[in-house]
Amino acid sequence: MPVIPVPQAQVGDRLNKDVQTALGSILMEKGRVLSERDLEILQAFLIPTVDITREGAEDLELAEDETAAAAPAVKYNSLQQEFIQMEKLLKRTFMMVEGGMKVPVLELRNGLKSLLDFIDDYNVITFKPPVTVYQDDHLIRNSVLCAMTCYMMAKWNKFPEREWMQLSIAGLLHDIGNVKVDKNILNKKGRLTPDEVQEIRQHTVYGFKLLENATSLNQGVWLAALQHHERMDGSGYPMRVKGEKIHPYAKIVTIADVYHAMTSNRNYRKAKSPYLVLEELMSEKFGKLDPMYVETFVEKATQLHLGAFVKLNDGRVGEIVFTDRNYPTRPMVSIQGTVVNLIKERDLHIVEVFGAS
Repeated sequence: MPVIPVPQAQVGDRLNKDVQTALGSILMEKGRVLSERDLEILQAFLIPTVDITREGAEDLELAEDETAAAAPAVKYNSLQQEFIQMEKLLKRTFMMVEGGMKVPVLELRNGLKSLLDFIDDYNVITFKPPVTVYQDDHLIRNSVLCAMTCYMMAKWNKFPEREWMQLSIAGLLHDIGNVKVDKNILNKKGRLTPDEVQEIRQHTVYGFKLLENATSLNQGVWLAALQHHERMDGSGYPMRVKGEKIHPYAKIVTIADVYHAMTSNRNYRKAKSPYLVLEELMSEKFGKLDPMYVETFVEKATQLHLGAFVKLNDGRVGEIVFTDRNYPTRPMVSIQGTVVNLIKERDLHIVEVFGAS
């Protein structure tokens, strides 16, 4: 049976195989008869081809080479291309610092500027980092994502414009102290001993020392490296400071760091749904995280997603049509003309976000 480009599919075609999203979950099951809405969803999810049966059609048998030619190659937009360059630069920076050289602040600023020139294309929830050699280097990838999110949070929280780049650098370099941690401990697969845990926690102190008095970096950048594991109730480390003793940069970097860590795949667990992570951040704002910054982050991140296609935990796919600002993680979702109110349907939640229509 023919495999055809999605734009050639028609209403009434029957799927011969399951259609999977880029993240590997099933979008449409084998045997489904495609509707007009299904065709829109397939194109919105950037599905390149489908394996179908069409009643009474004899002209669908495409040769394999023709099908391959019809399937679009992966193309990265300008933001993704600059993201790749920033990952390369940050990896090189970490290697330089590990070897005893100083942090190349000017070069990093220039690299960030090139990345942030396309920040208007960045969406915290739906941005898909490109496939690179660093996709499994969580230290590098998480740091670049944090740099972009911290820049957005600086704007959302109305920091002076001169501080937006500084906050972005704080997100980029908050984990730089890990280059001084024993690699055998940092990469250990098994359970860490209490002494090994303490050594890893020292990355905050190492980072502060590496950045302290660095040219063109303000105090907030140094303190973000030192304090991004501190918590509002004093339960964090390395100094168990609390409340207003934690620098605002550190509070913002913490939120970005936690969000991106939880929404990224790790060897020991799969990525969580962005909406579930936002709900967890909201629950952590009472005691652990700064409530003002959390509320702003959740409100702004979810505000941008009217028209986004999402998948619920029961497997259904729909489109966000309304978000109540009092319940930003539980929007109304239209599924084949029926509106599901996630505020009332508490057993349902969004597990995957695919992007705007």
